[in-house]
Amino acid sequence: MVAKSNHTKNLIFPFGVGEIMDLGISDEMLGTFAPIIVYWIYSGIYVVLGPFCKNYRLHSKQEEDEKNLVSKGAVVRGVIVQQIVQAVVAILLFAVTGSDNQNTTSQNASLLVLARQFVTAMLVMDTYQYFLHRYMHHNKFLYKHLHSQHHRLIAPYSFGALYNHPVEGLLQDTVGGALSFLISGMSPRTSIFFFSFATIKTVDDHCGLWLPGNLLQILFKNNSAYHDVHHQLYGNKYNFSQPFFVMWDRILGTYMPYKLEERADGGLETRPCKDSKDN
Repeated sequence: MVAKSNHTKNLIFPFGVGEIMDLGISDEMLGTFAPIIVYWIYSGIYVVLGPFCKNYRLHSKQEEDEKNLVSKGAVVRGVIVQQIVQAVVAILLFAVTGSDNQNTTSQNASLLVLARQFVTAMLVMDTYQYFLHRYMHHNKFLYKHLHSQHHRLIAPYSFGALYNHPVEGLLQDTVGGALSFLISGMSPRTSIFFFSFATIKTVDDHCGLWLPGNLLQILFKNNSAYHDVHHQLYGNKYNFSQPFFVMWDRILGTYMPYKLEERADGGLETRPCKDSKDN
């Protein structure tokens, strides 16, 4: 059980976590299941918006139906399997690392400390996922038997963000998340917000829409258009970075610049700005 105190509701976490804890839900449980709930709510919003955003789609509905090599039912089942694995690992991780004293102390962490933990976790996750993601593309065995499952979605959509082979999901997302949590030193309570944010970012990168005013797409160069390039045949060996920054692609020469062009029949299309015939 997580100790309750008057510090539960404060200026750093004014989002009702304390009230939820009063109902007997611990930070560990919220850190485990909040990102899953956020995933389906946020991706569901994009599903609802889709029919009203034809002019902002990166792929037409027809392309989505014709190009993708897996049914949406199979995608949903695959994502649920990965989320079950993530939940089990998260519960075990919190059981090993969590303690009432750590939680109480971390509640009073300054905004500067929390910002440092967030940035550290983001950099750890990006670094780990870039190199593993890139290796899965260059290792023919791993690509054929693991990572190619994710690339059955040539025209990505929101709730397909976590559609992976279960083993890849464990290695890429679950282990990457665990390393981010451990190395950053964040508390279970901080992890609620970090992993919920990372989930929102991942869904947004796969949403298949380029919406005006979307702050995530404006503030991060690693966005839906950037990742859409990677899902196309010409960009298969480029733009490996995910989910936050593009630094490793730029540093290691795997960055493919692109431009967005309007389609004659409505919507937008990503076009590479460099010759990719050798790909």
